[in-house]
Amino acid sequence: MSASKPLVIVGGLISLAALGWYANEQGWLAGMSNGAAGSIAIDADDIGGMVMGPNGPEAGVWVIAETDDLPTKFVRSVVTNDQGQYVIPDLPSANYEVFSRGYGLIDSNKTSAVPGLQVNLNQEEAADTATAAKIYPGLYWYALLGIPTAEEFPGSGDGGNGISPNVESQAEWLHYVKSTGCYSCHQLGSEYTRTLAPSLDEFDNSVEAWTRRIQSGQASGQMVGAITRMGPTRALGELADWTDRIAAGEVPFEAPERPTGAERNVVVTQWDWSEPQFYMHDLIATDRRDPTVNAHGEMFGSPENSTDQIPILDPIAHVATHTVVPLQDPATPSTLEDPMFQSSPIWGPEPIWDSHSVTHNPMMDHLGRVWFTSRVKPNANPEFCRENSDHPSAQLMPLNNSGRDLSRYDPTTGEWTLIPTCFGTHHLNFSEDNTHTLWFSAGGPNNRGTVIGWFNTALFDEAGDSEAAQGWTTFVLDTNANGLRDPNPVGADDPIDPARDKIMHIGNYSVAVSPADGSIWGTFVPFPSGYVRVIPGDNPPYTALSQFYEIPYYDENTPVKAHSLRGADIDSNGVMWAGTQSGHVASFDVRKCTAPLNGPEATGSHCPEGWQFWELPGPNFKSMQDVPGSVETSYYSWVDQHDTFGLGNDVPIIIGNASGSLHALVDDEIVTFTVPYPLGFFAKGVDGRIDNPDGGWKGRGLWTTSGHRTPAHMETGPGTRPKVYNFQLRPDSLAH
Repeated sequence: MSASKPLVIVGGLISLAALGWYANEQGWLAGMSNGAAGSIAIDADDIGGMVMGPNGPEAGVWVIAETDDLPTKFVRSVVTNDQGQYVIPDLPSANYEVFSRGYGLIDSNKTSAVPGLQVNLNQEEAADTATAAKIYPGLYWYALLGIPTAEEFPGSGDGGNGISPNVESQAEWLHYVKSTGCYSCHQLGSEYTRTLAPSLDEFDNSVEAWTRRIQSGQASGQMVGAITRMGPTRALGELADWTDRIAAGEVPFEAPERPTGAERNVVVTQWDWSEPQFYMHDLIATDRRDPTVNAHGEMFGSPENSTDQIPILDPIAHVATHTVVPLQDPATPSTLEDPMFQSSPIWGPEPIWDSHSVTHNPMMDHLGRVWFTSRVKPNANPEFCRENSDHPSAQLMPLNNSGRDLSRYDPTTGEWTLIPTCFGTHHLNFSEDNTHTLWFSAGGPNNRGTVIGWFNTALFDEAGDSEAAQGWTTFVLDTNANGLRDPNPVGADDPIDPARDKIMHIGNYSVAVSPADGSIWGTFVPFPSGYVRVIPGDNPPYTALSQFYEIPYYDENTPVKAHSLRGADIDSNGVMWAGTQSGHVASFDVRKCTAPLNGPEATGSHCPEGWQFWELPGPNFKSMQDVPGSVETSYYSWVDQHDTFGLGNDVPIIIGNASGSLHALVDDEIVTFTVPYPLGFFAKGVDGRIDNPDGGWKGRGLWTTSGHRTPAHMETGPGTRPKVYNFQLRPDSLAH
């Protein structure tokens, strides 16, 4: 036993943090804390201990420390090892509430603690499934939703089965039930969505309540549109039946598994930013081509329709601030003017969103400047975009309107640069060459766009000429296979002519630049979906050729009937990765194609051998247990090309929007990293940054933000603010 050290009190005061250090040094913990477990090795800025359950140590449960003492709310969570031990590392000096949470158990009581103390926690077994399921991810509750049988398609409309005749298969129904419907903005299955709030009003039945619910707030037009595409009679009927059965006591038929293996080594840190009435779409932390850019620097968010305030987080000082996108043209429309059919049960009758810029997606360049897809003008385009312009792209494809443009923020100077674009912008990504060209997708998931656009940022930096720096081109297939983009291609609605090229209205929702060959890739989302590839050539308006690869849902020889891609990314070998709405991870490797990539037969279904699929965790819908797949739905995917997380280069990260997690595919196995608290983690993008290449696990990590349109739907309810999340992977669950 080491000699006892004196406790020195200066000026009659002692901080809680100092007391925690001293208590740990003197071995007070074993007598003071919640149990008599052996001491866990910790540093003065850690909290450690053990979690005990009714049958002994609890492995694979989360331990969460949260505080409001810092400039913004701070939460850090870890997972216990096989012996029920945990260490929450590197905590800022503050007073924390610490508790544990695990499947099959009731949350422990919250214990006040400071870094340097050991805290042992006790959990009781949940009395029944209903109690245990309160902390299940939304996926397990959403699995109870009724899905029409395959025999009911195509739909027969309101005079028949209530399904829209435009929905031709059960798979296409799932396409709308998941990420191209309500799930593109909300985690259905959360406590808020699986119940009907009394604040909605009183109704004769739940169909009427759901009819009212989807008319709430400033996104009411989108919600009503999503239900209408499916057939409102059946869609609302299934949602009403779902919440009725849950209200009557139905509970999930399957329980989630606790974390195992590497899943126990993750440290998840959260900071609040922005305001409760706003929401985030994405954040950016670094230049994805060189993730050491902006090391230890600020994060920047994109609040889309909700506000022109761009949130900024300093994760070192734990300070959240914001800047405002300036309004250049007073005629630029605002989301404040969007139709609002009914009042919000949370916010009331007044609109809360007011955004002219509708900033959607940010990217950081090699100089640490942030580029946003954002609106800077009314939809009408300037003259250089239109017919009779001398702009090379306008001569081939004049454009009269664009809904979103481009802006740049320089954190060093605080200056904004607003750049009108002729083409619409949605997502963006940089080329790998020294032109630092940004490539864009044009629109949302139902987009059948006409062009793909680009912006040469090096040229703009040199000459300041935004007109010369931008260009666009339509999607042209080389159906005559001569390797050239020929004049006078066949129109999009015309049959293929083997002697001519063909225009296709295929559009790209996501956008990714291949490090392997510089080709541009994106997802075409309309069912069954596929990938668009653009090979720019030397002079893209005149030389760019496109290819299209449809997911082989209709291919009789493909055993996995995966379908419905959404956001996708590319690895350093040029392989595309995405999650599907059938509940799979999907890869596509064009190098595996055996048929010609161009020619009259190369129109989408010519390379089923290029695809590979892995099933995501979680059950399928209760009425679809004989169909392979999962209820899991993924808004977007991201590839860790540079090992910013610690699982290796080129590991695909699939966002688990239904499970509140990130999934990584490692050696053909899915590894899942779940955010345990507050329930409702719902990301729409991921970034990875290396702060210190020599710093081990502490010098790298993944970054994302909550993309939930309604933060109040999360476990912590009204008043919840959008959040920044940092995922770090330790070599073991006690590393500190």
